[in-house]
Amino acid sequence: MFSDELNKISWDEVSKEIYAKTDADVRRALQKEYCDVNDFMALISPAAEPYLEQMAFLSRHYTEERFGKTISLFIPLYLTNSCVNSCLYCGFHVTNPMPRTILTIEQIEDEFKAIKELGPFENILLVTGENPVKAGVPYLAKALDLAKRYFDNLKIEVMPLKSEEYAELIKHGLNGVICFQETYNRSRYNIYHPRGMKADFEWRLNGFDRMGQAGVHSIGMGVLIGLEDWRTDVTMMAYHLRYLQRKYWRTRYSVNFPRMRPAENGGFQPNVVMSDKELAQLTFAMRIFDHDVDISFSTRETPYIRDNMATLGVTTMSAESKTEPGGYYTYPEVLKQFDVDDARTAKEIFQRLKELGREPVWKDWDSSFDILTK
Repeated sequence: MFSDELNKISWDEVSKEIYAKTDADVRRALQKEYCDVNDFMALISPAAEPYLEQMAFLSRHYTEERFGKTISLFIPLYLTNSCVNSCLYCGFHVTNPMPRTILTIEQIEDEFKAIKELGPFENILLVTGENPVKAGVPYLAKALDLAKRYFDNLKIEVMPLKSEEYAELIKHGLNGVICFQETYNRSRYNIYHPRGMKADFEWRLNGFDRMGQAGVHSIGMGVLIGLEDWRTDVTMMAYHLRYLQRKYWRTRYSVNFPRMRPAENGGFQPNVVMSDKELAQLTFAMRIFDHDVDISFSTRETPYIRDNMATLGVTTMSAESKTEPGGYYTYPEVLKQFDVDDARTAKEIFQRLKELGREPVWKDWDSSFDILTK
């Protein structure tokens, strides 16, 4: 399990290494066709800031070499805002006095139909709070069974599950799982996650191993930018990514770097603020580090940032996202998990990507592939 590997890596020592990187370390990394984690640390270090233009050139080159000019579009559907966790930064936390909504199967189908009116989406991400009693595996299985009638590529972003539970959901059409470790800083993790299922650092961390063991086709990972030093956190994620690629080499991987957005519960302020320039540096560094990984930007980011990064390293984007259950149909408005910053319609995003010389695609998986992978 990766928790054993992480125990061998010192957070403090990694931080020192990153900030000790020199100009020579950066130039050495840029000259290598295939980088290791040590090179990645150089590319995200302050020493790399004068090399952003060269990094952008390499990032675009490797992206187009591997992915062409395609940008895959997906849409998230929040099935519930019911959650047993008390994450300090999230509007869904259990102590927040708010109406809780769990969509019925009938309401979920209404949402699917409404989404299809927005554009020919085939990639959907089903999202829930963490409430295994009311929105556990049986509920997810029913939602996936229904989703198969409308979409070809089905992913979930839910509580970490057992390996056999992931395997069970694959039988119901599941193609991918996204899970955010939020932060790899073990010593401070419970400051942000004091109670609930999510308070178990090791269970969440080793969830990616359980996905791999179950044969999940696509695994998405990420850290929440704003909790801890972002450079150290993403380096830990780079170690994690390399570990998973070695052990579960048949699986496809994606990464995401969500910057913290205001939640409606107010109160929590990010400990770290990442600038647009730093987000670009991280994106370029990740692409140079791994030519094959899918890099995803959500509607948390502004249209300006998403448009620019679409030509320089990003390969997947969400579009016309609603972050509250029932957000695509006419259900009463409930609390959103966070505010979006790119409020353009899916068709507007599609058209803008075309203008930028990209090839936006609504579909990158076919249900017939499920037969081949069984």
